[in-house]
Amino acid sequence: MSGAGELTVSRRFDAFGGTAIVAVTDPDGLERACEHVRETVRGFDAACSRFRPDSEITAVNAAAGEPVKVGPMLLEAVEAALRAARLTGGDVDPTVGGALIALGYDRDFDSLQGSSSVSIAAVPGWHTVAVDHEAGTIRAPRGVALDLGATAKALAADRAAAAARDAVGCGVLVSFSGDIALAGEAPDGGWRVRVTDDHRSGVEAPGQWVTLRSGGLASSSTTVRRWQAGGDAMHHLLDPRSGRPAAVVWRTASVTASSCLDANIASTAAIVRGERAPEWLSSLEIPSRLVHFDGAVVHLAGWPAEGDDLPAREQPRCG
Repeated sequence: MSGAGELTVSRRFDAFGGTAIVAVTDPDGLERACEHVRETVRGFDAACSRFRPDSEITAVNAAAGEPVKVGPMLLEAVEAALRAARLTGGDVDPTVGGALIALGYDRDFDSLQGSSSVSIAAVPGWHTVAVDHEAGTIRAPRGVALDLGATAKALAADRAAAAARDAVGCGVLVSFSGDIALAGEAPDGGWRVRVTDDHRSGVEAPGQWVTLRSGGLASSSTTVRRWQAGGDAMHHLLDPRSGRPAAVVWRTASVTASSCLDANIASTAAIVRGERAPEWLSSLEIPSRLVHFDGAVVHLAGWPAEGDDLPAREQPRCG
């Protein structure tokens, strides 16, 4: 990541089990921006992490169908996850937690080990979750495990970038493991970012440089969070209809939108939808870059093809 045509400064630190990058257009504001981003990370982790026994979402999952009083951060995060489910016809569903646990993803990814057996759990469906904003409560039925992995980190990026911008009054870029949110005025020429299968890869990895000026960018990939269970390779992007990892048509989907949250909703749904994704993304005019499992790439809805290291794949016909 770099600023194009203007001096910017950045800092990296651990966040959400990955790497956070905070960049600002005013070097004097970097420390304060990082403080506000770290504060946002702490808040979202305490509210939304299903791997923390003391988190609010753990309390909701353990309440066996009783409503649980929670803070505004988890209320917003669950409402965002339910909105994602509505927008995608259930392809992005926050009630996949039980299915992930059944497949062996039952602890923080860094400590995940392969299991000797695996089971399949049905996904109850997002309609089973009730949010009472006036009462400040969330209710998940007995046996339902909420997992906000498809939306909470992206929402946190949006909130962190806005908080840092408000604090320092300059352009801010926040990246959480490659999910990027922008706030404030971009540097002259925009923010130049590298899009690859794995956000941890160096600039030498096959990918593409793109320039962002507002909104957000998110990438969902089946190549990064993988583990072995029951003798099979698993990834974390589940098809709620089967309770199993989505069939790998696209190994990576990268999307730009007006927010990091909306970009991540679309990129996750694209992986789940597989062959149906290009027509869907094109119909919504969402700029996207889809990398097929064979390594060829499709650029959709205005995403530029110039400068991509990967070979172009013939765009599927729509209609």
